Amino acid sequence: MQAEQISLTYRRYALGLLLAVNLLNYIDRQVLFAVFPLIKADFNISDTELGLLGSAFMLSYMVIAPVFGWLGDHWDRVKLASSGVVVWSLATVLAGFAPGYRTLLAARATVGVGEASFGTVSPGLIADFFPKDQRGRILSWFYVAIPVGSAMGYLLGGVLGHRFGWHAAFLMVGLPGMLLALPLCFLRTPERGGEPAAEEVAKEKGIAAYLQLFRNRAFVTNTLAMAAMTFAIGGLAQWIPTFLFRAHALDVEKANTLFGATTVLAGILGTLAGGWLGDRWQKKSPKGYLLVSGWGFFIGAPFAAWAIMAPALPVCMAAIFIAEFFLFLNTGPLNTVIINVTRPSVRAMAFAVNIFFIHALGDAVSPSMLGWLSDQWGLRSALLSTPLVMALAGVFCFVCGRYVAHDMAQAEP
Repeated sequence: MQAEQISLTYRRYALGLLLAVNLLNYIDRQVLFAVFPLIKADFNISDTELGLLGSAFMLSYMVIAPVFGWLGDHWDRVKLASSGVVVWSLATVLAGFAPGYRTLLAARATVGVGEASFGTVSPGLIADFFPKDQRGRILSWFYVAIPVGSAMGYLLGGVLGHRFGWHAAFLMVGLPGMLLALPLCFLRTPERGGEPAAEEVAKEKGIAAYLQLFRNRAFVTNTLAMAAMTFAIGGLAQWIPTFLFRAHALDVEKANTLFGATTVLAGILGTLAGGWLGDRWQKKSPKGYLLVSGWGFFIGAPFAAWAIMAPALPVCMAAIFIAEFFLFLNTGPLNTVIINVTRPSVRAMAFAVNIFFIHALGDAVSPSMLGWLSDQWGLRSALLSTPLVMALAGVFCFVCGRYVAHDMAQAEP
């Protein structure tokens, strides 16, 4: 079913539905970090063990992603996405019944399995609903779910956890996903890429087509940029509420409400600005998306360091807002680069490979690594390692710019 045969109203409905599901994706992912202090006190565990709860999710997410990538290139992407919603929502609810640390660890790992199914197929699915020259803006709307969903996770987790306990927080945020799985299951599926014939798609799905991803220099360097970004931002996202709790003496509800409100405002503005700027710069240069992202990393990194070092809470939160605005500029553009430099027939696997490496090198290890560093030298010192990694992400963006024009041409059907 070609994109042009689908009405604009239906395409907007599809974007809205997938955006709503992605919001729940990040709410259920981030709610854990809002209740870190409550879980630590309840189970009497170290910061390293606390960080492993975040790493367990990411480890399962990245390991299972290639499986769903292959399935997404061969099977019905809508059914895979809706099944994933059911799995992660149910696992989040079950986390609310966890009697001990190991049970909670297993539940969080299962959340990663469900979210991997949705995460590998949804970006390509959205791209197939809209023309190529609108991808940056369209994907930026889809990825608004990252700051908004994350902020809602912090807000809901902080309020519910503070008032009713961390078990109730998991129960309440897990239930809505079961409701959205049904309309998602019946979503119409557009033709892959909007152009290629079925026989061409079938011909390109061999193992050689997947191995080509590792010879795609733009894809590889873009993935390395996203891995560095994920290491830094993933670690900060998991530990900043706890940092505010410890360094600035805020309770769980206030820390998460303040951080969540800052994240949602900076994240929406930064994500939408990045999509708009990326599409404009891309019309002038094939490096447009990468220039927006690279400069965003370079400008955001020193503000992140300032936020960690600031002794006063107002200065800390102002620096966090500025840092998040510039860091979220990359969200739509870097994901659009993945789509633009890969052929439609292997796009789900491309996102799966990207997911595997950005989390294997990124936030699958950074939460527990920062937790270990915190146990050794304190949380503030541990967090100061992250701005340097953000700057490294900017370097990879500019390196990717050297190859992107060639690899975009190679990806054209």
